[in-house]
Amino acid sequence: MNFNPVELIIKKKTGKELTKEELEYFINSYINNEIPEYQMSALLMAIYFQNMKIEEVQTLTRIYIESGKQITFPKSYKTVDKHSTGGVGDKITIMLAPIVAACGGKIPMISGRGLGHTGGTLDKLESIPGFRTNFNDTEFKKIIEDVGFCIISQSEELVPADRRIYALRDVSGTVESLPLITASIMSKKIAEGAQNLVVDLKIGTGAFIKDLDTGRELANLLIKTGEKFGQKVSVVFSNMNSPLGEYIGNALEIKETIEYLQGKDIEDIDKLTKTLAIEMLLLSEIATTEAEAMNLIEDAITTGRALDYFRNSIAAQGGNSDVCDDLSLLPQAKYKIPIVSQKTGWIKSINSQQIGYALIEIGAGRRTLDSQLDYSSGAHLIKKIGDKITGNETIGHVFCNDKDEGVNIITKILNSYELIDEKVQKESIILDLIK
Repeated sequence: MNFNPVELIIKKKTGKELTKEELEYFINSYINNEIPEYQMSALLMAIYFQNMKIEEVQTLTRIYIESGKQITFPKSYKTVDKHSTGGVGDKITIMLAPIVAACGGKIPMISGRGLGHTGGTLDKLESIPGFRTNFNDTEFKKIIEDVGFCIISQSEELVPADRRIYALRDVSGTVESLPLITASIMSKKIAEGAQNLVVDLKIGTGAFIKDLDTGRELANLLIKTGEKFGQKVSVVFSNMNSPLGEYIGNALEIKETIEYLQGKDIEDIDKLTKTLAIEMLLLSEIATTEAEAMNLIEDAITTGRALDYFRNSIAAQGGNSDVCDDLSLLPQAKYKIPIVSQKTGWIKSINSQQIGYALIEIGAGRRTLDSQLDYSSGAHLIKKIGDKITGNETIGHVFCNDKDEGVNIITKILNSYELIDEKVQKESIILDLIK
């Protein structure tokens, strides 16, 4: 059935609901190059301003899924995945997957690259010498069977509609649309074969979603869409007002991951990782109570099994697994420049987004999709909201290969901290949880 694309754009622009047939026609025609990008952009903008009913979101998700291949696993695998909506210093996936796999989980993960102020899981993993993220379906399934988890990039064949439309959303200013976010996340997570999904929905200055009310709206769309496709979804709301952990930057975040799996206590990372891991074990029915799940998680870390699983996954994906025992094998920056505060006070707020953008200037993130990364660059930042800073105190370091650029961004990083004279209460990393 043929429709007039302009009429459909106007229909959505005036707040009306698009039918299943209309959405199918528009998306499939775009993928087949029968509708130009400017009309697809116009529809995305209409959706951004007029929103979508849950039925439209579910239809869009199904169209995305059916645009490419779908991966399936045996029911006995009880597959479970985790998705993060993105944040500064967010390396949680990389430590979470080996922990849950060491507890008996099977985790198929299709992950993304960094763009804007947030880092990408694939970029972090590719800072490990030799590490590959492009595998076909057969290789992907084999690694999951052998290792327990595998983290790969989205192939041309899996959800190609989302792949093309996501790129268009990025350049048309429609990334933050909740219906479009939902269809993008859920289509990939259903097509990759995960029966269960835990979403780390980040709220705050370093996140795309700034407030909890908007976060709850998105969580509702994710859970209802999961139900439609027989996928159980649990949503953890986490605080993204401070960068996560102490390191930001690709190889630096792999170093922090390995140190955590070796047993280093990193408070915010520990709390968030274990909260998400508990949900993953409960959803996949590997554990029946939170206490049982926590015991499995603690045992996986303290015995070193989680680190062994990470080591095995690096080797399975072509990387040098010796990095788990020798961190100097990771890319190393030439300069380590101290960040010295000239002010005294309690940290009231941190503009994590501004820090993320500052680090792009030394190659720790991308300006555009084809930007070259400097895997060794980044920052070590030890202060959180509620901590005190005194004048002339070193609050961290910048790691870079261009000293002038490194010195230039220190002012931007220092300006990201808002200090006041009164003591400030520390913030919780976990804001809420719904399922």
